[in-house]
Amino acid sequence: MLVYAEAFAEPPYNETADDIAAAFRRFRSQTRRPSFVGALARTGEGEPVGMAYGCPLGPDTEWWNQLTRPVPDDMSREDGHRTFGLMEIAVRGRWRGRGIAGRLHRTLLSGTEAERVLLNVHQDNTSARAAYRAWGYRTVGEAHPWEGADVHDVMVLDLGRTTPWAVPRAAIPEIDRSETVPSNRSK
Repeated sequence: MLVYAEAFAEPPYNETADDIAAAFRRFRSQTRRPSFVGALARTGEGEPVGMAYGCPLGPDTEWWNQLTRPVPDDMSREDGHRTFGLMEIAVRGRWRGRGIAGRLHRTLLSGTEAERVLLNVHQDNTSARAAYRAWGYRTVGEAHPWEGADVHDVMVLDLGRTTPWAVPRAAIPEIDRSETVPSNRSK
């Protein structure tokens, strides 16, 4: 909660305590999805500094319905395996600029079998947008991800092409997979 609260209280998000509480109510329901995966970056002393999480998008996802202009049906088709939805990635202010977000991104996606990754990013978050472009994402549209939300860019990373983050496609030492939020997959 600390990472999210600190990162999203800043501009351009400016989330209030009520916004953060609502986000954590959604987070609890998101973690119940069998395919949910998350990663947490911590200091050697255990202090949380960054996090990322998401899951594959099901056939009934609303993600594509939030766009200001529709995309072709072949782009918005989901089957529960095709697209990994990157819901959040954040790093606390004093740890930014050290490659932590990139390592979280690689760690989170290291086990995915999805063809692509989809995310929304606030248009005023220029540093995040630049990082996503550097990692190989492209903008495919604009959306209001929830009622009353500012316009966000909708970006897609095609995992089938060579991208800077994809090599190597394994977890990295700085972010131990044991720190990954466990999924609730039933055995």
